Amino acid sequence: MMTKDGMLHAAHRHQEDSSIPRWGGLAGIGGSVLFVVVFAIVVIFAGPEPAGSAGPISRFPEIRVARTVENGLYLAVLALWVPLALALFHSLRRTRPAPALFGSALNILGLAVLAAGAVPHAVTSRLSDLYHADGATPDEQATLVLLWQTTQGMFDALLLVGLLVMPVGVILFSLAMRRDPAFGKVAGNISMALGVIGLTAATVMLVDPLSAVAAFGVFALIGFHLLAGWKTYRLSTTA
Repeated sequence: MMTKDGMLHAAHRHQEDSSIPRWGGLAGIGGSVLFVVVFAIVVIFAGPEPAGSAGPISRFPEIRVARTVENGLYLAVLALWVPLALALFHSLRRTRPAPALFGSALNILGLAVLAAGAVPHAVTSRLSDLYHADGATPDEQATLVLLWQTTQGMFDALLLVGLLVMPVGVILFSLAMRRDPAFGKVAGNISMALGVIGLTAATVMLVDPLSAVAAFGVFALIGFHLLAGWKTYRLSTTA
């Protein structure tokens, strides 16, 4: 028969176990919703990229605030998705420890790479200031345009790496979900489809960096984290 101390310890252990999926699930849902807000800010306040090699740097002062807010919220999204990856590992490690562990590791690695390129305005703002400074010659402005393009290319490379790594983690998570009764095959199959879509879009970008399929990969990640966040949060309410 369980002693009183044993019952208290078990209750405390249960409370700790339920708090991890609860907070991780809420963080995943919040990050996904916030990402939709980021897209809305881009569409409403930033708009499409202007044409021409000098278009982005010449227009930057008009959208500096929008880009700063966008990048800050984007970094917050990535930070919110980290607890979900840890909560998924915590919830799935009992049924499929290997895909849960490696999926969590790749997911967090991808988030770290994306976070490294989350605030390009920290660099491009300075280039824009020099471009629009009084006394800037046409040759200097042409050089700054090249520096802008080079800098943007580096941030695009970080984005591509993150979009390549994270879908692999999603696919591994989906394998673990399909064997876990709490998540079920439906959630696992949907997650698998989202992971494949994201990996396919990133592979197309790897071959053709100018392709516009990056949005499919991003929306696939938003869909997965929204679904996984909800399923993980439900674990804490049904435990």
